[in-house]
Amino acid sequence: MLVTGGAGFIGSNFIRVMLEQTAGFEGRIINMDALTYAGNAAFLYDVAKKYGGERYIFEHADIRNKESVDRIFAEYAVDTVVHFAAETHVDRSIVKPDDFITTNVTGTFTLLEAARRNWLDKSGSMRRDVLFHHISTDEVYGSLGDAGYFTETTPYAPRSPYSASKAGADHLVMSYHHTYKLPVTLSNCSNNYGPCQFPEKLIPLMIINMLDGKSLPVYGDGKNIRDWLFVEDHGRAVALILKHGTTGEKYNIGGENEMENIKLLYTLIKIVSEKIGRDAKEIEKTINFVMDRPGHDRRYAIDCSKIKNELGWRQRVSFGEGLEKTVDWYIKNRYNYSVEPA
Repeated sequence: MLVTGGAGFIGSNFIRVMLEQTAGFEGRIINMDALTYAGNAAFLYDVAKKYGGERYIFEHADIRNKESVDRIFAEYAVDTVVHFAAETHVDRSIVKPDDFITTNVTGTFTLLEAARRNWLDKSGSMRRDVLFHHISTDEVYGSLGDAGYFTETTPYAPRSPYSASKAGADHLVMSYHHTYKLPVTLSNCSNNYGPCQFPEKLIPLMIINMLDGKSLPVYGDGKNIRDWLFVEDHGRAVALILKHGTTGEKYNIGGENEMENIKLLYTLIKIVSEKIGRDAKEIEKTINFVMDRPGHDRRYAIDCSKIKNELGWRQRVSFGEGLEKTVDWYIKNRYNYSVEPA
């Protein structure tokens, strides 16, 4: 199994799920990561020590590099790809969109081409015992109003360079299924949170800033709504899709935890203040409403009934429990990060 972006937030947590929580999985994982600012090989040092060589191998390589991708496919006889590697931060995509196009679109194309070339049988037909699973986002669907949910049939309406690059990658993946008969599955997830996330995203940034006594910047009026998914629940969903998903299908994965950003921030303040012994009211004084982000989608919410009904997936971690675990992790690991400007 080739896991791209496995030194990143979601990818590293997924590798742990596969090796430590997935019954019946006895395969070998090749973690391919370019180790950009958001990747950290240290997240999996204990995994490398426990499983290294036999079941876990790290490859420092870029998905945009054709030679590296071809070598890894051939050297390890890759038969499954789980494609997490991507530039993901909307703010960065607004400032420097070229990185998002080359990584998210061209990088995905490079992987698809390697799979197409390497997964032919002796007769020149596409093998059926292989799978390319592509990880996408709910942001490709655009913005919701006060009601309704994104489903697997919601039309794409990306509104940032990030979401447009992911939408392009999604369409490429599905085109390879229809044109070349490449066995693929695709999943679109809501906002992930949990351990190991680089603190440019809302939850880890707010926690780190509270711990460091810095201001808490909130876009616009703070009433943008997101659906929050604990990262391990996401990993377990992907593991189920790999085992039981239908080729050519896509699955929405949501946390079913809708909350306004400002309400989430007050919740985090309460948790952090109790854990570090600071007055919550004093922390609240550091909230700073800033100019809204261009094209800021108002609401995301996912209908994940398909993966529940067809594959039997359920979230195991409640929002409250997940936030507690996340805060605990950042209190312990806060000095592993330095936040770069977007």
